[in-house]
Amino acid sequence: MPGFTTRPQLVGDFGMVASTHWLASAAGMSVLERGGNAFDAAVAAGFTLQVVEPHLNGPGGEVPVILRAAGGRPRVLCGQGVSPAAATMDAFAGMDRIPGSGVLAATVPGSFDAWMLLLRDHGTMTVRQVLDHAIGLAERGYPVLERIALAIETLTPVFARHWTGSAAVYLPHGAAPAAGSRLRNPALAATYRRIITEAEAVGPDREAQIEAARRAWSQGFVAEAVAAFLSSPVPDGAGVPQRALLSAQDMADWQAHYEDTVSVSYGDHTVHKTGPWGQGPTMLQQFRLAEALGTGHDVLDGVSAEFVHRVTESAKLAFADREAWYGDPLRTDVPLKELLSADYAARRAALVDDSTASLDQRPGRIGDRLPFLPPEYLPGRAPGDRTTGEPTVGDAAGATPADLRGDTCHLDVVDAAGNMVSATPSGGWLSSSPVIPELGFPLGTRAQMFWLDAASPNALEPRKRPRTTLSPTLVTRSDGEAVLAIGTPGGDQQDQWTFTALLRVLNGVDDLQEALDTPMFHTNAFPSSFHPRETVPGDLAVEPGVGEDTIGDLRARGHRVQVAQPWSLGRLAAVARDPESGELRAAADARGSQGYAAGR
Repeated sequence: MPGFTTRPQLVGDFGMVASTHWLASAAGMSVLERGGNAFDAAVAAGFTLQVVEPHLNGPGGEVPVILRAAGGRPRVLCGQGVSPAAATMDAFAGMDRIPGSGVLAATVPGSFDAWMLLLRDHGTMTVRQVLDHAIGLAERGYPVLERIALAIETLTPVFARHWTGSAAVYLPHGAAPAAGSRLRNPALAATYRRIITEAEAVGPDREAQIEAARRAWSQGFVAEAVAAFLSSPVPDGAGVPQRALLSAQDMADWQAHYEDTVSVSYGDHTVHKTGPWGQGPTMLQQFRLAEALGTGHDVLDGVSAEFVHRVTESAKLAFADREAWYGDPLRTDVPLKELLSADYAARRAALVDDSTASLDQRPGRIGDRLPFLPPEYLPGRAPGDRTTGEPTVGDAAGATPADLRGDTCHLDVVDAAGNMVSATPSGGWLSSSPVIPELGFPLGTRAQMFWLDAASPNALEPRKRPRTTLSPTLVTRSDGEAVLAIGTPGGDQQDQWTFTALLRVLNGVDDLQEALDTPMFHTNAFPSSFHPRETVPGDLAVEPGVGEDTIGDLRARGHRVQVAQPWSLGRLAAVARDPESGELRAAADARGSQGYAAGR
């Protein structure tokens, strides 16, 4: 559907913010208007998302960030906390998978330190200034979206019976809030106000205040409250007590840090992603396959069966490699250079049959090294059980947090100076584990992404980063200037939806909103990253906008097509900059009815 858009693309020259919630975009824009730069705005928007999308992220979660400061080079800021020191295979003896909810799956919360490090090194504002909007919304209340209301309604029995801290925040007056009502989190607001107080107690120096805030989190009252909460067994969603592995020492020993990006060139541009501790390199592998297969040639002609088939088959190959080879590169040997080489892509592209969809897991071999292939999957689920990365809601009367997968948020910011940032906050959502009463937020469950199989590159080890799905994207030109930041929530689907939109942009679609509004599709024909890690062989989810002819053709090629609800696959956001003219652009996906861009 070339030329179709749900909204106008925003165009200006002052600053642009795009995110998955209008209040986060407004907070970021407010910071820009008050003289802050793109990094200040990103931090403010990130903390706002923790308040207004608690079913998708929280302070107990994590965030990967890709940034480029004007005149600098792209960098990754790793806000992914590691597994606890006590997280050994023996700690999960008798289990075949790490549970998807409860404190047993908690890793070190990474988002706060990452946002503070970004503020210290690249921002201009104080801790108070970037937390102002989040505190105000937590104290005064924020609008309850339909998805939040549904998530809380589903979990009401768990909150009421087992998670009293969660009930205190999310069941005001003893019942789930209605969609359209307002919800407050005074405990979280008090946590942030105390952090500000301790930060400002060290004096007027901005950087000293930020360092004091970091200490208050990782070594001070926040870590102490986490440790006190975990000192006794904590019930999981079924009421079974769990003894957590996370400790205050784990929090004190970890800090966010910077890394080089991983990148490949595509035409006149370079696409930058995180390392293989995230799934980002799968997008880079898909670009290599697109070059080998000539996939970009017909991307501007709409969503043809040929295009969907080739993109889907390429995604299957890339994601098979994800399970076979990806893990924390500080703890495992990931052959990333080989995986991203043109020669390897050519060999993999030869496996794509234009007439037939593959139903097999086909990771590639690297030299004499054999790929890890998970010994068992969970095939046979109804395809509709895994349509998107969004939360799946079971029967409210018997639901547990495992029935309600958390998801993710996203934000992108660019300012007039050319500073650009892309971030994908996630984890610590309200369904993960009980809210810590003193702090107003739950811990995350990111350890569920480890395999309890020593042969896996993503095998559980102490103090290791789990291989996540979180995947922001930044694009530069050949001269190093940042020209685009883009991303979406969606778990395993992030690097499928974003790839489709980005392929359109890099092949000539100038209107960002048009690229984001293109009918979306994805496959689930590989192991899910989340408990219970099911696989749906041959699966292909499509929006009806791809057209009946395309759907029929795809089924004839052997794809097991499930037609999703209209406008249900993805929640993309993007910002762009033309270095010559200084023109800035932004767009946000209308899917979900909450993502918006703001700018002028």
